[in-house]
Amino acid sequence: MTAMSLAIAQRPMPSRSMAIAALSGLACALAIGKVLPVTMDAVSGALAPLCATAAESSPLDKVEPIGSYALPNVPGKRVTIVRVFYGPGGFSRPHRHAGSVTAYITKGEIRSQLGGGPVETFGVGQSFFEPPGSTHLVSANASATEPAELIAVFVADEGAQLTTLLE
Repeated sequence: MTAMSLAIAQRPMPSRSMAIAALSGLACALAIGKVLPVTMDAVSGALAPLCATAAESSPLDKVEPIGSYALPNVPGKRVTIVRVFYGPGGFSRPHRHAGSVTAYITKGEIRSQLGGGPVETFGVGQSFFEPPGSTHLVSANASATEPAELIAVFVADEGAQLTTLLE
């Protein structure tokens, strides 16, 4: 695990904020992908002890790694797939991602705003794209009473830190 991901995992978590749990989960998924053979059993087994403190903020907000694979036809690039669960009212702090991200909504509605753009709401079956280096100002469950979920697909440089919080 990198010093940056350890720093993120050890920061105090604001109440009801899913940001640290999500970012730590992404960092853990990246670290696991670099250290272990990428199998679902390996990712699931290794994730729990590495990310336990990050997930304690809310049992309803979490990031679940699905897989991480080197792209053999694009040397130096890796695709990483995660499922993001937002509890009612859940959200992430402003952040940016390494590489490109495509998000597909699988449950509920997600509010999203990229730097310079409008706040948009996406429902089940819709998707949005984040170009490399975009500032993701709003990423939140649009409902205060129902959960929401999305699948995020990252395409980034091998070894890149997938998510960076903005101050």
